[in-house]
Amino acid sequence: MRNKEEIKELLDYFRTTENNDIKLDEKAIYSAYQKNDNHQSLSIKILSIFGGILASMAFLAALFITGIYDSTSGLLIFGTLSIIGGVFINKIYNKTVIDTVSVSSYLIGFILIGVGLSKMKMDPNTLSLVFILIAAVSLAIVRSYILAFISVLIICGGILALIISNDHFDWAHLYTSCLATIVTVLFLKEAKIISTHPSFSKLYDPVRIGLVFSFLAGLVLLSKGDLIDVPGDHLWISSIVIILNILYVLSQLFKILNISKPQQKTGIYILSIVILLPTILSPAISGAILIILLSFLVNYKTSLVIGIAAFIYFVAQYYYDLHFTLLTKSIILFSSGILFLGLYLLTHKKLTSNEKV
Repeated sequence: MRNKEEIKELLDYFRTTENNDIKLDEKAIYSAYQKNDNHQSLSIKILSIFGGILASMAFLAALFITGIYDSTSGLLIFGTLSIIGGVFINKIYNKTVIDTVSVSSYLIGFILIGVGLSKMKMDPNTLSLVFILIAAVSLAIVRSYILAFISVLIICGGILALIISNDHFDWAHLYTSCLATIVTVLFLKEAKIISTHPSFSKLYDPVRIGLVFSFLAGLVLLSKGDLIDVPGDHLWISSIVIILNILYVLSQLFKILNISKPQQKTGIYILSIVILLPTILSPAISGAILIILLSFLVNYKTSLVIGIAAFIYFVAQYYYDLHFTLLTKSIILFSSGILFLGLYLLTHKKLTSNEKV
C-alpha cells in the first residue's frame, strides 16, 4: 500500500465482499499507516547500511588517532555505550533517516568491544558467544529493519565463527540444514507469524532476509573447499534436508496450481526427486533452488533476485570445480535445467488455464 487511495480501495473491497456489514475505523488505520515508515524502499535501507559502515570506519580512524586503542577499558566502555546508544536512538526515533546514525553507533560498538576483548586475549569461542548474546539482546529490543537485519547477520556469523574456530566443519551441514528448514517455515507461515504479536510483524521482514543471506553464506562455505575443509562424502547431509524442504514447497504449490489428483502429485514428486538427486553433491545449487521456489511462492521479489543470482553463481562455480568429473557436472546442470523448465511449463499452463476461466 503506497498511499491513502490504495488503503481506501482495500477497505471498500472488504466492505463489498463481506456478507455482513463490517465496521472499520478508517481514521485509526490511516494514522497507523502514517506512523509506519517500513514502506521505505530496500535501496534506501541498503544505502543507510553502507552509509553507517563508511561513517563507522571514519569515526574509528579518528578514535584510534586519539590513542583510545591503547586503553582496553576505554575500548570496552566506549564500545558498550555505542551499542546501547545505537539501539536506543533507533528505539526512540524510528525513522529511516536516523538509521545511519544508529547503524554507525551499533557497528562501532561491536568493533570496539571486539578489539578490546582481543587485547585481553579472550578465547575466540567466548568472543563469538559474547557477540551472539549482544546481538540477540539487541534483536529483542530493536524494531528497526536495519539493526534487526545486522543483528541476525551477527548471530549467524557468530555461529559460523564457532564452527570454523573449533574445526568442527561437519557442523556446517547442521547449520545449513537448520537454516534451510527455518527459512522454509518463515516463508510459508508468514501470516501466522506476523499475527502472533505486533513486534513479530515489524521484525519479520529483516529477520527473513537476514536468514536468507546467512543461509547463502553457509552454502558458500560448503561449495568452496578452500574456505573450510568439509569432507566431500558428507555433502549429502545438507542436500537431503534441502531437497525435503523443496518437496514440501512443491506440496504448497499444488494448492495454488489446483493440482489435486494423487497420480499427478505422485508423478511430480517422483520426477522432482529424480531430477534433484544429481544435485546431492552440490547443496549450494539445491539451496538456491529452494530460495527461488519460496520467493516465487510468496511473491517476494527481493529474495527471488537474490536466489537467481546465487543459482547462477553456484552453477558457474560448480562447473569450474575440479573435485568432480565433467560427466557429473553435466548431469547436475542438465537436471537443474529440466527442473526449471518443468516448473515453468507447469505454472504457465495452470496460470493460463485460470486466466481463461
